Amino acid sequence: MSQLGAAGELEVRWRFRLTGAVQGVGFRPFVYRLAQTLGLAGWVSNTAQGLVVELEGPQAAIAAFRSRLLSEAPAVARIDAVSIEAIQPQGTTGFVIRQSAEGGPRSVSVLPDLATCPGCLADIRDPANRRHRYPFTNCTHCGPRLSIIRALPYDRAATTMQGFTLCSACRAEYEDPADRRFHAQPNACPECGPQLALWDARGRELARSEAALGEAVARLCAGEILAVKGLGGFHLLADACNEDAVAALRQRKHRPAKPLAVMYPDLEQLERDCRVSPAAKALLGSPAAPVVLLPRRPEAGLAVGIAPGNPRVGAMLPYTPLHYLLLGDFGRPVVSTSGNLADEPICIDEHEALDRLRGIADAFLVHNRPIARQVDDSVVQLIGERPMPLRVARGYAPVSLPLGQPPPAVLATGGHLKNTLAVTSGENLIVSQHLGDLETPEACAAFERMADSLEALYDARPCLIACDHHPDYFTSRYARDSGRPVHPVQHHHAHIAAVMLEHGLRGPLLGMAWDGAGLGEDATVWGGEFLRCEGADCQRVAHLLPFPLPGGDAAAREARRSAAGLLFTLAGSDWAQASNPAVAAFTARERELLSQMLRRDVQTPLTTSMGRLFDGLAAVLGLHTGPGYEGQAAMALQFASEQGGDSTPYPLTITALEDGALGVDWRPMLRAVLADQAAGIAAADIARRCHATLVESVILVAQRLGLHQWVLAGGCFQNQLLVEMLQVKAGEAGAMVYWPQRLPPNDGALAAGQAAVVLARH
Repeated sequence: MSQLGAAGELEVRWRFRLTGAVQGVGFRPFVYRLAQTLGLAGWVSNTAQGLVVELEGPQAAIAAFRSRLLSEAPAVARIDAVSIEAIQPQGTTGFVIRQSAEGGPRSVSVLPDLATCPGCLADIRDPANRRHRYPFTNCTHCGPRLSIIRALPYDRAATTMQGFTLCSACRAEYEDPADRRFHAQPNACPECGPQLALWDARGRELARSEAALGEAVARLCAGEILAVKGLGGFHLLADACNEDAVAALRQRKHRPAKPLAVMYPDLEQLERDCRVSPAAKALLGSPAAPVVLLPRRPEAGLAVGIAPGNPRVGAMLPYTPLHYLLLGDFGRPVVSTSGNLADEPICIDEHEALDRLRGIADAFLVHNRPIARQVDDSVVQLIGERPMPLRVARGYAPVSLPLGQPPPAVLATGGHLKNTLAVTSGENLIVSQHLGDLETPEACAAFERMADSLEALYDARPCLIACDHHPDYFTSRYARDSGRPVHPVQHHHAHIAAVMLEHGLRGPLLGMAWDGAGLGEDATVWGGEFLRCEGADCQRVAHLLPFPLPGGDAAAREARRSAAGLLFTLAGSDWAQASNPAVAAFTARERELLSQMLRRDVQTPLTTSMGRLFDGLAAVLGLHTGPGYEGQAAMALQFASEQGGDSTPYPLTITALEDGALGVDWRPMLRAVLADQAAGIAAADIARRCHATLVESVILVAQRLGLHQWVLAGGCFQNQLLVEMLQVKAGEAGAMVYWPQRLPPNDGALAAGQAAVVLARH
């Protein structure tokens, strides 16, 4: 399929098909310019599957195009696959960008929202530029994507920018191949784009445009709380150095202790308050621009109420022009937390926000660009200078995981907490952004809208639905009500399967699924599980020795209840006479009632939960006993451990249990803990030795089973110290350890794991 050109060179025509994140990143303009540079004819077009390029010209020039296509592609693009075929030359002249092609199955990856690029930042800072201080400046390298897209292929008419008609100047940029805004779908300027306004708490407009920014900054300076319509929803902002403002925000939002994220005007100020490694600096300045958990300096000027008892700060830099302008004018850090009440989804519409955030915000900084779907901030921590996401949303979601071949159509509904959804598309599994806990009717309604949106966006028609093994989760009921075949997946199997999918593992391997709670196959509460996994097969080979949880779910909120269950297992009814902070946290009447519950086995389900073990140890050591947010007690144990100097494991026994699994008997450890506590050993040293003991349990179980690939999953592995200690021990034992690096270790990965298990079974 070739012919001789006028110069006697061999003329050929090739067709390239690209899949991945190749729309909304300036890929068509890049292809256009590259083809022009090489003197090639043909065309490029978006499709529902990705990108198609047809090229005609000298064979050497097309070979050069093929090489440079991969090496010079836009930095924010992700090419999953390239297929190439030779076709008959047509004598074409010139190269054009064709209108997007409709039809066919949708499998293109939707790009995440991207932080403001240096070019656009320079534009808004330049008084001579027509976009000087324009809060919605963007180009093909940055700006909204997931939060504005309504349909594929990715064109302006399929986004929430449809209602904004380009002015002549923006139209000229959009049509100029030499301009970085060539075919930038959200392109806009002060003449034709979205506009800013400031409302009071009753929705009355106080100011517009530049005046709205000035008044918003003045209100922050006065200690007021500001609701700001951002990229993927509303955020609540307050002066991060003002104790009264932070306390008011906590009180109004019903968030008494959970850490608040902080946005800094610039890296220089951030580094004055936090220790920032090179890897952390790269994350903060990346196109994803997540919240990064960083060690706080002792001299940091932040309000104590930002993160009580927590040595870390969830810090981020501005990621939209609006944030750059607002923070630049304010001149110091602000609290930036989701615009919602506890357990509700973030607001994405200004009128909805006015209703739901009334009583929290003193004023509302809004704009008229509609948001298609909620996209919260991503949260990342570093494990040995490698990122571990704790929440995958803006900048990272949707996550596209390759499956290797076209799979059956599957929708996975995820878990009850930290919910995400997943759907198959082409040869990939697409995992949604973080949706949150499904504890309220509003959150459940948002879940249903997101499920519909995800299926519509990818034109998915799932023939199978995967869900959690727990029958009473809202997500499980949703799956059953769908009328499609439902495939429940055990909670902890899904945790391990998600990491296996992410790293392309098949096994056999040893998976440690350590978390707060998940319904086990024996209808008890699991959470300290050792699973042998190979392909779709999973066997529970070891687990923590069970202990009772007085009050059941209440123990997840009160660490002292977990401690009571542990101490009762160790000492029977004598637990209530022990001289211990956990026991002292109960009144005499409460101790009597709990003893009766434990003796009579009333509302005291058995659990193997590692999360509850961590909670109980924290309460026993007096680090945290009372009510708190999820994981607060376990975090207190981790933070204390990081100050400890003794890493000698306590005694631990591995025994054979009646269920055929190995039992990790924690009782010798707890006896030694109580003895050390009575001897006056520092709580930090005891806490660190507890960590070392649990790490030792992995070594002992792995040796018994002869497995040298280890997978870490579940919320307990958000514990940075625990993961790092396991990495060291794995190296000493000649084992390979894998942990989540694209998906969270917590329940945010369950949907991906559920889908992976069901696909492996089919």
